Amino acid sequence: MQRVRFLIFVLALGLFFYGGARADDQAVWPQFHGPNRDNISTETGLLKKWPPGGPKLRWRAEGLGFGYSNVAIAGGMIFTAGNIEDDTVVIAMDMNGKIVWKSENGRAWENPYPGARGTPTVDGDRLYHESPYGDVTCFEAKTGKELWTVNILDRFNSKNIHWALAESLLIDGDRVICCPGGPDVSVVALSKHSGETVWTAPSVGDLASYTSPILAEVQGLRVVITMTLRAMIGVNADTGELLWKAKHTSLFDENIPNPIYHDGYVYVSTLGAGTVKWRIKVNGKKASVEKVWHSRELDNQHGGVILLNGYLYGASTVFNKGKWICLDAATGGLAYAVKGIGRGAIAYADGMFYMLSQRGRMALVPANPAEYNVVSQFRVPPGGEGPTWTHPVVCGGRLYIRHGQFLYAYDVRAEE
Repeated sequence: MQRVRFLIFVLALGLFFYGGARADDQAVWPQFHGPNRDNISTETGLLKKWPPGGPKLRWRAEGLGFGYSNVAIAGGMIFTAGNIEDDTVVIAMDMNGKIVWKSENGRAWENPYPGARGTPTVDGDRLYHESPYGDVTCFEAKTGKELWTVNILDRFNSKNIHWALAESLLIDGDRVICCPGGPDVSVVALSKHSGETVWTAPSVGDLASYTSPILAEVQGLRVVITMTLRAMIGVNADTGELLWKAKHTSLFDENIPNPIYHDGYVYVSTLGAGTVKWRIKVNGKKASVEKVWHSRELDNQHGGVILLNGYLYGASTVFNKGKWICLDAATGGLAYAVKGIGRGAIAYADGMFYMLSQRGRMALVPANPAEYNVVSQFRVPPGGEGPTWTHPVVCGGRLYIRHGQFLYAYDVRAEE
């Protein structure tokens, strides 16, 4: 049911803007990690091996400001965010990387690891973004006109976290789901039309994490699943009732990667804490979780983990010192641990993993739990400031890589 809703949502986005658009203009990646928040692209017909030096670079956009925000794509436009002077700025481009508009969303984060964090979320003709300081703002997607704004830290009596809020907003029907944390609330739902509060979930005695929430449907119960600084929580998506709180403590309180939901189970992997699999137990409108297994082999810091065909893939940090790890999702058993290109971020499309090291190496690796084999690689062009932490995106036959103020678009379609 959840996947059907997303497919309807994606189709509506594709039809909204340009009825007679080119194929590239029909590309849809409306939020962080795509339609299902799993960083899995359903595209086919992509290259299985790149030419020496990498796939063809179609264009480079610059002037995006500094930051780690990813791209959202819909209606023939590409959206991201960055620090420009003293402001967090949301930016819209056309499919050739030409900037169409820029709109401010609060002040820039200039403390530890400066830069914009959250990725914009597109919903129909509107765009939603959360700044590092908690400014949740709704814009017209075509023009960048501000329609409403709410600071969730101020409204819900919370405070910021050490490296600043980094979540990418989740749209659920007429609601914007966000997680201010603090002494009064954990998760809240705002009206996507006005920013008014629809419901609040009670505090779990913790601040927000750096995670982005996901939506799951478990035996007919719709659940928002997210992290706080020291726990994994589930909230009734319709009422805000707190369903469970499971302790999950990371090194330096860095609960960053999104939870992963599949078939009644939740997987969480974070720095120093390793990977945990929980079973969700539903009883009517109530739910709880019980731990199935815990592995220290994969402790992902912020590059993301992908669940594919019964295996979990991602880069380790502490226990395996940056190796790429594959775990059996059923048992937690280790399938492989390989140094590879060095730890980084991961995306999937058409049988292949797109792995980007935090030092700028981009690799193409077949999705095979039996081995890790780099078939192609290239270096991200010089000029971008800071590590390459932004996750790669594969959409519309293109590979998008954000590095600092630059966005690179590579053609990864196979020749017909």
